[in-house]
Amino acid sequence: MTFTRRTFLAGMSAAVALQVGRSAFAVPTRWDYQLVANADRSRIRRGAREALLHSPFTITSVTSPRNPGDVHDFFSEADYFWPNPRNPQGPYISRDGLSNPDNFDGHRKAMVDLSLWVPALTAAWLLEKDPRYASHAGDHLRAWFVAPATRMNPHLEYAQGVHGVSTGRNYGIIDTLHLVEVARAASLLGPEGLSAQDQEGVRQWFTAYLHWLKSSEKGKQERAAENNHATCWALQAAEYARLIGDEATRGETRRWFVDTLLGDQLGKDGSFPRELARTKPYSYSIFNFDAMAGLAQSLKGASPELTTFALPDGRGLAKAAAFLYPYIKDKGTWPYAHDVEHFDALPVRSPGLLFAGLACNRPEYIALWKTLDPDPKDKEIIRNFPIRQPLLWV
Repeated sequence: MTFTRRTFLAGMSAAVALQVGRSAFAVPTRWDYQLVANADRSRIRRGAREALLHSPFTITSVTSPRNPGDVHDFFSEADYFWPNPRNPQGPYISRDGLSNPDNFDGHRKAMVDLSLWVPALTAAWLLEKDPRYASHAGDHLRAWFVAPATRMNPHLEYAQGVHGVSTGRNYGIIDTLHLVEVARAASLLGPEGLSAQDQEGVRQWFTAYLHWLKSSEKGKQERAAENNHATCWALQAAEYARLIGDEATRGETRRWFVDTLLGDQLGKDGSFPRELARTKPYSYSIFNFDAMAGLAQSLKGASPELTTFALPDGRGLAKAAAFLYPYIKDKGTWPYAHDVEHFDALPVRSPGLLFAGLACNRPEYIALWKTLDPDPKDKEIIRNFPIRQPLLWV
């Protein structure tokens, strides 16, 4: 018998009927879940086995004498700022796209590690139901968000500061983009990973952080940005609200996507003009597309379906996917300036291609997605690659 979507779904319906009383994740019930599981099963297992080797490690274990807060306050320094050759001891100056290796990024690295380990462990638990994976993911979540000795304070007042200029800026909010998939994973872990009390502790942390994200001056400024920073603010707000059950915020974010985000950022040809004007136009265009597609995926379940939604002039994620697809498939055809750094390390596996391929019935997008590197090692690439376990999203 030929294996088709129809026969798969029929078989899955029968399987689900036999699973009454078991976990909702005991068997996949959607074609896209099975597609991703088949593509990623071996890498998920490999990543989870690696993650089991790492004990929880939070920002309280990494200190900097330049941190204006205390050991529980996240601190980072803006990547693209350097000493002024004309005034080496004075305020730093911007060199867009060029990362200064001497700036402090220890807290960001710790958060990136968290964003690698917890989603990998959770994805493996969904696939195999091995309680070791859920338990270890829970250990990390407790350390970061619950345990008084090691938890992070739920704000980002001291992120991406600039020496001699500012102790923290709204642009630093993009650093917690790496908590998006952590929050997604936390929403899928049951008592095998977190006790009811710890689940509530995690939700309380994200409730407090979402309040800061929406009400602080830095949060308001970031939401009003007109490039990928605004997109990433919205993705964070939507996913943290999903974890804590804040449907009002999710509704606000959905309306903002339709009324503001697409019109502000997307060109009629499907490009992102503000990203094309940067010194890393290729990477930032794909990054903004991936974040916007992740936002649409996060907000699934209510009308309109944002992945296929388009403004009257045709602008929408489907148009953005069509614009970028040929350049992701063949970077050599990219007609714009090359990125000043890390151009050779791109492209990597774009979650936007997968989400658009599934929603828009474009198998060529999914086929290309399967061929791209899902586990880049270049830390600059990882920094702009927050959705690495699409199994958690489908």
